[in-house]
Amino acid sequence: MGKGVKYKKMDKSYFESRELKRHAGVWSLWALGVGAVISGHFSGWNLGLASGGWGGMFIATCVVAVMYVGLTQSVAEMSPALPHTGGAYSFARSAMGPWGGFFTGLVENLEFILTPAVIVFFLSNYMQGIFGSDPEMLPFWWFGFYTFFTLLNIVGVELSFRFTVALTLLALGCLGIFWLSSIGSVNFTTYALDIKAGADGSAEHLAGGGGSLFPMGWEGALKAMPFAVWLFLAIEQLPLAAEESVDPKKDMPKGLTYGIITLIISAFLIIWLNASIPLGSYALSQSGEPLLDGFKVLYGDNIAKLLALVASIGLLASFHTIIFAFGRQIYSLSRAGYFPVMLSLTHSKRKTPYTALILGSLIGFTVLMVTKFLAGKESEVFIGGALLNIAVFSAMLSYILQCGSFLLLRKNKPDLERPYISPFGKIGAWITIFLASLIIYFQLQDQSYRTAVFISMVYLVIGLIYFGIKGRHRLILSPEEEFALEHETKKALVKTEVL
Repeated sequence: MGKGVKYKKMDKSYFESRELKRHAGVWSLWALGVGAVISGHFSGWNLGLASGGWGGMFIATCVVAVMYVGLTQSVAEMSPALPHTGGAYSFARSAMGPWGGFFTGLVENLEFILTPAVIVFFLSNYMQGIFGSDPEMLPFWWFGFYTFFTLLNIVGVELSFRFTVALTLLALGCLGIFWLSSIGSVNFTTYALDIKAGADGSAEHLAGGGGSLFPMGWEGALKAMPFAVWLFLAIEQLPLAAEESVDPKKDMPKGLTYGIITLIISAFLIIWLNASIPLGSYALSQSGEPLLDGFKVLYGDNIAKLLALVASIGLLASFHTIIFAFGRQIYSLSRAGYFPVMLSLTHSKRKTPYTALILGSLIGFTVLMVTKFLAGKESEVFIGGALLNIAVFSAMLSYILQCGSFLLLRKNKPDLERPYISPFGKIGAWITIFLASLIIYFQLQDQSYRTAVFISMVYLVIGLIYFGIKGRHRLILSPEEEFALEHETKKALVKTEVL
């Protein structure tokens, strides 16, 4: 499993300069998981209504929810058994060796770097509308958000988690106010069923509603699945906080389980209520700010700027928590030597991975600037299309690899101590693999998704070439690597050279 790689055993000072600080309890972990996802309940999911109508989007959400339950429970079993910051990389490293660990880490890295870049783009558009700033000022908004939230994550884990909890509760509070406000205006048949299929199969407005639950048929429900993903995407980042959790063996499974339950409840409430008020499913399917437009219908345009500020809280919550995630993800791969080791340095007093956080933010900001320069006026289309779809594709590929790791660990390491056992076992993992593969298939039916997949594959090939030429000769016996090597089975062929 470690064939063709070389390890260097570092002295105590190496790890002393890379220590993290334990702080997070169950509810901090819950907030980290929910907060990373919650922006998808504010916008993004609604585009699936144009693919499948309300019924199609509902079925898609049910199917995707099943996938995420299978994923989170598989991860909930692996995380306390391998309680390291590496998360998906750590699972794959123990199950598939260094090459599998690196590839899985690279896939997840792509997701976590690009997702906040997309989020901050739309967040800055909100700010532009609120404050009336010139479109050319958008890069200054990007820079300001990246700078503030990177510094917040560097300042200390206690402050970072407190901020995460506060933002997550505020975002859920905004959604709660919307749900309660919507109840009196709900007319499901008239508004939610106001989409019909046009001659070319595209969505058209059906005046007066009363249309079919499935105007595009069952195929429409399948095509809506990639959009339903945004209601749950990124909860899988939670295990990256394992070494900052007070008791990861008990708290991590609870945080994941409570988080997915919260998100499922919120997802179905927002799908039902956002589409069932006078705004309607068709208008919602064309909206860039569905929750904001819903608030405007309920409260009028006179307080639009205040409502926009409220609606931006979900984006802030997700942006902050995913910055936390990519900081820990880069840190863990760097500490093990897969990435340059300087990226795993932690602050001497605050014990936060400042170099990883700074680099991840710089890459995200650079991607936005390059996109703006190359795409010009079409940058919004590219960011909302290709970059967003790269994040979805890499997430689905990551889920396949993580559940594959789960199955291999069950098969090859049956004696591994498992403080938590997934109630869905191998069946849950196989269902997740199947559904993630199905989503990738339907992504490939759209040209913008094919472009995203091509860009993703180029990045992954470059990463694998780097690992093959240089990276595999520079690995370090980090906690993840030592754990994997210590638990090798007799059948595995491992040759370790300690320099």
